Amino acid sequence: MPAMPSAIATAALFGSSPTLPAAASSDTLHALTGLFVLFVGAKLGEEVARRLGQPGVLGELAGGFIVGPHALGFVTPDAAAMLLAELGVIVLLFSVGLEVQTDQLLAVGRPAVATAVVGMVLPIAVASGLMLAIGTDAAPSAFVGLALAATSIGITSRVLADMGLLQRSFARVILGAAIVDDILVLVLIGIMAGVVEGDLSASTLLVVVAAVGLLLLGCAAARRARGLPREVFTWWLFADTPLAPAFILMLLGALVAASIGLAAIIGAFVVGLIIAETEARHELEVEVRSLATIFAPFFFAVTGAQLDLGALLAPELLVLALALGAVGIATKVAGGLAGAAPIGRAGALAVGIGMVPRGEVGIVVANLGLASGLVSDELFSVILVAVVLTTVAAPLLLAPTARAAARAETGT
Repeated sequence: MPAMPSAIATAALFGSSPTLPAAASSDTLHALTGLFVLFVGAKLGEEVARRLGQPGVLGELAGGFIVGPHALGFVTPDAAAMLLAELGVIVLLFSVGLEVQTDQLLAVGRPAVATAVVGMVLPIAVASGLMLAIGTDAAPSAFVGLALAATSIGITSRVLADMGLLQRSFARVILGAAIVDDILVLVLIGIMAGVVEGDLSASTLLVVVAAVGLLLLGCAAARRARGLPREVFTWWLFADTPLAPAFILMLLGALVAASIGLAAIIGAFVVGLIIAETEARHELEVEVRSLATIFAPFFFAVTGAQLDLGALLAPELLVLALALGAVGIATKVAGGLAGAAPIGRAGALAVGIGMVPRGEVGIVVANLGLASGLVSDELFSVILVAVVLTTVAAPLLLAPTARAAARAETGT
């Protein structure tokens, strides 16, 4: 029989009740309650959305908003919720990587890069121009444009996965473009942070080199991993299935990406691409999809909980948020139509809409501007609402356009 901890052992010997630290017990109860409310809200929202014929992710976003601090107020996402949200989107992108092979991704390289570049330049130019036109200073205007430049691939990939369309060429263009988009935006964030702090150094160039190096290394590793037997993952005594070793590699990839200044999801996606070339791929697809069903809703619920409609009670702020949301949608659609034109109009439209959601990267940029003092509380709320509007609009618009693009691709 294993030895008991001393406090519990003493209590057992002398018949008294063990005493736990009150603060720790209270904190644990608070964190578990918050996670419970967020998860239940997300899944109930998903249930309603699916019964209405809408993408489940839309319901998870709405569920997070409803139970969040700006609606019913049942829960305010804390550090535990934020951590699970980050883990959720990491698992989600890892599962997406498992379903896309490197040859397929490299085959759409040119339209993906073109879509990323055009889809980044347009929102920065138009949103910054709009802010300058209404009298906002240059630095806050640049932050607004940058917040609307990034794409959150988590939402789009979830919708496409639910629809079984990740193998379509337009879906691979979206994935490739989103990776390039994230790298370019992270470089610009580094430049903006350096300008704000007065310390613009060679670190930004290092991020570019590291990002390209990680992607090239991932592609090379994927080719070497092709046909790797399942036993490589189950040789370990702790591995009854390939899941545990694959999960370790996923976390390692996310850690490497985060440590060199990239989004952790990029590292998880690259590891997914590598493992997709092995014989364990199909088994892991099923197992990781089950993990994503549990963890991914936290990401979408936390995103929904950050929507503050009360900040838009002032008519001028509401109009500005709606205008920026419209700019965010229109510029990404235009970027897809221009950059992905070679794959056909229906596919290019689906690509553009797939690039619409801004998600967590836009929120990070807005927070950077707020922390630096260049973005006011009111403007921060406007940016946040515009970001969430693009995030909510994307699945609504993507479902019908993705179906149309799939029909056009198969000629049916």
